[in-house]
Amino acid sequence: MNQTNSNSVGMLYVVATPIGNLEDITLRALRILKEVDLIAAEDTRHTKQLLNHFDIHTPLISYYREKEAERSEELVQKLLAGETIALVSDAGTPGISDPGAVLVKKAREAGVTIVPLPGPSALTAALSAAGIVDGTFLFLGFPPAKKGQRQKLLSAFVEAPWALVFYESPHRIDALLADVLAVLGDRQAFWARELSKLYEDLQAGSISQLLALTTGKKNRGEFVLIIQPGSSRQQAIGENVEEILRWYKENTELSLKDVSRQIAKDLGLSRSDIYQKALEVWAVTNEES
Repeated sequence: MNQTNSNSVGMLYVVATPIGNLEDITLRALRILKEVDLIAAEDTRHTKQLLNHFDIHTPLISYYREKEAERSEELVQKLLAGETIALVSDAGTPGISDPGAVLVKKAREAGVTIVPLPGPSALTAALSAAGIVDGTFLFLGFPPAKKGQRQKLLSAFVEAPWALVFYESPHRIDALLADVLAVLGDRQAFWARELSKLYEDLQAGSISQLLALTTGKKNRGEFVLIIQPGSSRQQAIGENVEEILRWYKENTELSLKDVSRQIAKDLGLSRSDIYQKALEVWAVTNEES
């Protein structure tokens, strides 16, 4: 008999599914997928393969990102009518850079009990193999596809004291690594690709070394990229950049562009990041004068 809460309202199970190796699914996940009335899947064709492998015959309904808002309303009504539903994505944990958060939010607002089932996640799998000693990180999901927006995002974390974690597709990993090199500098990093699959690939090295491994290659599989924070020296230098820029502005006749190029070269920092800071300093200095 399917589980319901005491008010005869259904329950929403958030079920993590394998990111590659099917043996990673939990016994609890298998039981719930068999017992619920309905499985809401990011791609029913993909999930059907998983269910067939484990001889599970629960009905499926599609729940992909483009229909997320509309479909979530329908599913909440089913939950309120007493049905139990399992939410799954194609791989990993729903709601983590995959559809799911909208349904969870609306179901909770409607008074439906949410039951998360821990399980596979590319994020936690990659972090477990990265060796981040202090254990702190900032997960930023998929970065913007456009170069300008991506560099603007990276610029906001130049002095962040935590490891930065991104998901990225194989056809954009080159562009992301190139922008990281330009904006954050040649930091130490780690990537995990094809996690738990036959061609699992874990690589550690500087950003420039990782970029060399992808340039001109036909990359396969989504990446989890973990970028280490800048060194304490880099952060200390960053704090003094504004003062250095002011000195150049007041004591030399070099152009803003030439000053940015010179400081970036001297300090080993990103030229584009120095240029953006120089624009701010030049503007403030002109107002004061």
